[in-house]
Amino acid sequence: MSTVGAFAAACDVGGVKDALARTPGGRLTARPGAPTTSVTPGEQSLSLGEGGRDGILYVPSGYVATNPAPLVLMLHGATGSARGALRPFRELADDAGLVLLAPDSRGVTWDAIRGDYGPDIAFIDRALAWVFQRVAVDPARLTIEGFSDGATYAIGVGLTNGDLFQRVIAFSPGFILPVDAHARPHLFISHGTRDQILPIDQCSRRIVPLLERERYDVEYREFDGPHAVPPDIAKDALAWMGTMSARR
Repeated sequence: MSTVGAFAAACDVGGVKDALARTPGGRLTARPGAPTTSVTPGEQSLSLGEGGRDGILYVPSGYVATNPAPLVLMLHGATGSARGALRPFRELADDAGLVLLAPDSRGVTWDAIRGDYGPDIAFIDRALAWVFQRVAVDPARLTIEGFSDGATYAIGVGLTNGDLFQRVIAFSPGFILPVDAHARPHLFISHGTRDQILPIDQCSRRIVPLLERERYDVEYREFDGPHAVPPDIAKDALAWMGTMSARR
């Protein structure tokens, strides 16, 4: 597969430009299959992490093992946690039938934001394998989503694993990580015009044209607001996911 080496750091915030000098990585090996054990609908801890950094699985109330469900891998922002990562879709998951997986980063942010892919990508791979053993997941309806640093990480991991994730949702991303591109997932990107954390002019207004020049299909939404995921933007992203699924 081709490597998208032309991507440069899109947002000169927090010294992130140096991140693009490293060798791409970030491949995931876990794949959906027939579950080997059952799961109860609702929220549960993964019990895979150490030092208080773990993750949360949410299985919607209408889940039945005979009907494989869509899954969204949800990634929090810097200094965040799995609980916060769930917030954009948590109240929408039952009606949409979404399985949500929100891991905690091993440190204050995701590994490749300030270093190389390593412990975080390994933990995500382990968490996905754990979920696939318990939940019937539709392999054609996997989405990776993130906010802020989690959005930056979601784009990098999503494009690198486009053969696993058909959709990438990035709420207020900062820049583009090195990408070893596999397949071509569709992207939904949103950003607030009054974002003072990751300013839109230096971030998404540079990221989106870069992706489009590389012939990625990008649905882009700007909104009048700060560094956040407004409820209507979350609903728009969910509706977009449904449209992408209908194209299968």
